[in-house]
Amino acid sequence: MLEINPEETAELIMEFIRDYTENAGVKSVVIGLSGGLDSAVVTKLASLSLGKENVHALFMPELSTPMEDFEHVRLISSGIGIDYETIDISPLIHSIRKVYPYEMNEVTLGNIKSRLRMLLWYGYSNLRNSLVCGCSNKTELLVGYFTKYGDGGSDFMPIGDLYKTQVHQLAEYLEVPEPILRKAPSAGLWKGQTDEKELGISYEKLDKILYGLERKMPIQKIAEIADVDENEVMRMKTMRKISQHKRNIPLIPKIGLRTIGLDWRSPVQED
Repeated sequence: MLEINPEETAELIMEFIRDYTENAGVKSVVIGLSGGLDSAVVTKLASLSLGKENVHALFMPELSTPMEDFEHVRLISSGIGIDYETIDISPLIHSIRKVYPYEMNEVTLGNIKSRLRMLLWYGYSNLRNSLVCGCSNKTELLVGYFTKYGDGGSDFMPIGDLYKTQVHQLAEYLEVPEPILRKAPSAGLWKGQTDEKELGISYEKLDKILYGLERKMPIQKIAEIADVDENEVMRMKTMRKISQHKRNIPLIPKIGLRTIGLDWRSPVQED
């Protein structure tokens, strides 16, 4: 039920990237290359859509970044045939910790790291007259597993309607290197962090739950399909509900005839 036609999906996304950048009046994109599966897929699709010379990849490690990420970024970039720039954000993090008057836990500091990267993506995009191309997938977006105005801060998200397991299928079709395919998904925001450990569920089961919720299946049926307890389905349903604010632009009270974010329907693509 979560199987996709990777060839058709790739073509659709590449057409979307070309049209969206053209309508914005730009020729290139900035992508945060992390060494993970999602950024590898997005970078490959963007390079096929716009040309390798129009993909500006930025790798932004810091002290807790796993060493394998350095190697995987090199592996991805060499496989695609693009250059990338490395910006160590450790000094920025140190400066914030120095001036911030409160002790920060891992999650708070992790969100700050993500937002620092977003600031630099947009600074670079201004210099290059580019759009920032996000790498979030549908699974992360639906349960709010991303940083608001951090990795969730971008101009468009090419794989935002693909569940994580579907991104994996697309990655195999695009011949993403095997070490990246086997790698445990991680935001790399602190040492030992993995997505599935933090979420408390595997992506395979989570995607089945979200697919069932998308199709408005009965909770009992979803639990059977995903091979989980009904309470787990309800937990994910709650995560989806309370993270709604992260998926919307800031709410605006309706006063005028047509209101941004409510009933103002600007076309994404024009003839």
